[in-house]
Amino acid sequence: LKRGASFRDAAFMGIMRWAFFNKLKEMYPNVSMTYGYITKYVRINNGLEKTHAVDARCISDNPLAEPLGVVYNQKFVRCNNRSLHKANPKKGVRKNNQAPRYVQGFQLFDKVKFEDKECFVFGRRSSGYFDIRLLDGTSIHKSVGYKKIRLLEQRSSLLTERRLA
Repeated sequence: LKRGASFRDAAFMGIMRWAFFNKLKEMYPNVSMTYGYITKYVRINNGLEKTHAVDARCISDNPLAEPLGVVYNQKFVRCNNRSLHKANPKKGVRKNNQAPRYVQGFQLFDKVKFEDKECFVFGRRSSGYFDIRLLDGTSIHKSVGYKKIRLLEQRSSLLTERRLA
């Protein structure tokens, strides 16, 4: 017999939504609940396209507000790589799996500037070359030297990228 789809996530959200809403209601009395069909109705009546930003404006009861033209993309990243040694050591010699934390003053996920573009360090090599990308994974340069990039902001577990919409 094959099991059907699990409803664990839906049940969790059904319970947590109300707990979250009640907690917010205690902190901010003017909080209200809405549903997807209401958002869709408002969006269609105003002739707007289906995007996350437009839905947010519809939920705020101001669907025809002029957008700022700026979008902030955020991503959570790991703080540590706990795999200390290579998985399959050759000839019993356990090789280190981790690169040094800092290479030429840069570490993984630092925000850097390269040719007037803000990007992030996604890979580092002990030779001083870095793989830099945008938060969505778009590669800017596979191997750029440390002399061509400038540190804008040190890493945190929540990376934020500003984009023009």
